[in-house]
This record gives sequence, C-alpha cells and structure tokens, in this order.
Amino acid sequence: MLKDFKPVLSILLRFIIIYLVLLFAYQFYLNSFKEMGLDPFSRMIAEQVRLFQNALDYPTMLYNDVKGEQVWFHVKGDYVTRMVEGCNAVSVMILFVSFVLAFYKGIKTFIFVIIGLLILYIMNVLRITGLNIVVADHPAYSKMAHDYVFPAVIYGTVVLLWLIWIKCFALKNENS
Repeated sequence: MLKDFKPVLSILLRFIIIYLVLLFAYQFYLNSFKEMGLDPFSRMIAEQVRLFQNALDYPTMLYNDVKGEQVWFHVKGDYVTRMVEGCNAVSVMILFVSFVLAFYKGIKTFIFVIIGLLILYIMNVLRITGLNIVVADHPAYSKMAHDYVFPAVIYGTVVLLWLIWIKCFALKNENS
C-alpha cells in the first residue's frame, strides 16, 4: 500500500525539507540584522517603491524607524503606510521555491525558480506601491486593500506560477 503513495510522499518530504531549510536560513539572515532595524532586503524594496512612486508623480520619502524595525512611507506630505519585514514577500517566495523544487525537473527547475522569483519581486513592488496609492488617495479603502485585495495579488501570482509549473513543466511528459 505504501508503494502507491511513494511518489506523493517523496514530493511532500522534499517540500517540507526544502521549506524548513529555507525558512531557517531566512530566520538566520533576519537575526543577523536585528540591531540595524529593518533588514537590507526589505529596505531595498522600500527604496524601489519610493523610486517608482516618485516616477508616478507620488512624491515619496522614507523614514527609517530603526527601533521599530520598520520604514515609513511619507507620500504626498503624509505618513501613509509602514513597511515591516513581512511586507517583503520573502515568506511567499520561500513557499514558491519549495513547491517548485519539490517537483524537480532538472535545469529548467532553476530557470523557472529564477524567473518566478523575479516576477514575485516585481509584483510585490507593485503591490506595495498600489497600497500606498490607495491609502494616500482613498483612505476609506485602505483596510480592504491591505487585508484582502493586495494579499490576493501576491498569493494569486504564486498560485498562477505553481499552475504554470505543474501544467507546463512538472507533469508535461506524464500527460503526453
């Protein structure tokens, strides 16, 4: 009976191991920057959001709150949102990478992971920018945008990438 489930159990075990290794590595990374406030990756994203918003004619400045481990977005004269570590989408990226690597299919796996991470990174910058614009221009919709709309954007992108990976790459030879 266990033979029937061996492929599924193998994929599940690979997923869990990869996920835990990446999660612990990320936590180690975060712990190494604890005294500096927000980690460098999150600050880099905040800076790119600032540049993008300025290009969209939404004058933006950043306020680095080291003690609070956050960066505040000062948009059009007001502090509209703050970025904390959870906004950088790394946990979502770890989930994406773990899933794709669990269905390892050679070099194309790594190419897909790199392209997928780039797409997720861009979507996250767009997501944070969109949230800042909504909060600056339509504050009545900020809770709905933050809690539902923009999480759906990033998680929807992950699900779409997973579906593409499974349909076009991981199960392609098995369906032929």
